Amino acid sequence: MLDWLEMSAADLGRGIGEGSIDPVALTQAFLGAIDSSDHKDRIYSAVTRQRALAEAAAAAERARVGERLSLLDGVPISWKDLFDSADVATEAGSLLLKGRVPGRDAEVLRNATAAGLVCLGKTHMSELAFSGLGLNPMTATPPCVNDPKAVPGGSSSGAAASVAFGLAAAGIGSDTGGSVRIPSAWNDLVGLKTTSGRLSNAGVVPLCRSFDTVGPLARTVEDAALLFAALSGEKPVDLQGATLEGKRFAILETVALESVRDAPMAGFERALARFSEAGAQMEFLKAGEVARAMELTGPLFTSEAYGEWRDEIEAAPDLMFDQILERFRAGASFSGPDYVHAWQALEEHRVRWNARIAGFDAVLLPTSPILPPDAARLMSDQDYYVTENLLALRNTRIGNLMGSAAVTLPSGMPSCGVMMLGAPNTEERLLRLAAAAEAVLA
Repeated sequence: MLDWLEMSAADLGRGIGEGSIDPVALTQAFLGAIDSSDHKDRIYSAVTRQRALAEAAAAAERARVGERLSLLDGVPISWKDLFDSADVATEAGSLLLKGRVPGRDAEVLRNATAAGLVCLGKTHMSELAFSGLGLNPMTATPPCVNDPKAVPGGSSSGAAASVAFGLAAAGIGSDTGGSVRIPSAWNDLVGLKTTSGRLSNAGVVPLCRSFDTVGPLARTVEDAALLFAALSGEKPVDLQGATLEGKRFAILETVALESVRDAPMAGFERALARFSEAGAQMEFLKAGEVARAMELTGPLFTSEAYGEWRDEIEAAPDLMFDQILERFRAGASFSGPDYVHAWQALEEHRVRWNARIAGFDAVLLPTSPILPPDAARLMSDQDYYVTENLLALRNTRIGNLMGSAAVTLPSGMPSCGVMMLGAPNTEERLLRLAAAAEAVLA
């Protein structure tokens, strides 16, 4: 039974379908693991025990009569604490929202429930999702699976930890500048960043509505593909026969390979070597529009985030971690014309980018140029915090700025991910590439 906690969501689903796994016993196993974990209160903000057991019982009955809703019917997963869940606190990692209890599930949670997935509870996150480090001294900082002294990556920090520590079969998070991919990479998981608008944000606490996306954190590409289908209500992509033979990859040099530290670069180079051995063709790519787009980060992200939360923040700024407060307030330095001009420029950069990458199957880059930073030092060393915070999301932010679909895979070295960027709305194609890449990286 303990092996259930280490199995992929898809394998658990197959076990349910074959009759070798009872959804109620499976859910009880995860709930028991949560209860006995030393990290429980650092990972879960709320455990929805009654809901989980009721959903598991319904899944068990469907399995008994041969009416399963999907391959993942009866599989227990976690939800980042910015997805509304009826009658359960949804506070987005912020004391500003303490006591916020929605009356209805977010649309993606409703979709997942309609596919039979079991909701274990809500996971901790960075304050209002505005940090890639996963450090949250105001509520909780989840652990990193590879380094007990390090942060786990954010902002979907608890989502990643819940999977990496065997306390959920998969987790659902959000990605505005890398918040699915960084914690996935640092905890050796697969993370899918979806195209803006591809999955519903209805009932999701916003950060920057123009960039907010929903995506899964999972053990395997197959799990990510099945979860993407469940969240969207669509049919899962067929991953059978996926291959890297003859595929063309661009290795992004501009910005993405600057200041990459030794371990992440070694992991990236290992992945490139494996891809080449599998028959993929690769060439380096320079893209000036990427560098120019990165210069727009301030007016695009911080001004929108501060515009979203200014009233709540300024009513009680003492309830925020000072580093996050400062990041939000930076948005006040930009004007309305600054914001409009930045968006006009970004749209032009996106046109150039998509034309440049049209002949490639995907663009490759290290998911993060750094390893997970030391949590205690982040709290005590201002310069260290600024440096690591800026670098953590640098590469992932490229995908958000360019409007890309993206996926991160474990490279085979701890906390070192390799990222694939694709054109907007190419999730299915990207997942097939990722499945082939996963097979050669294993």
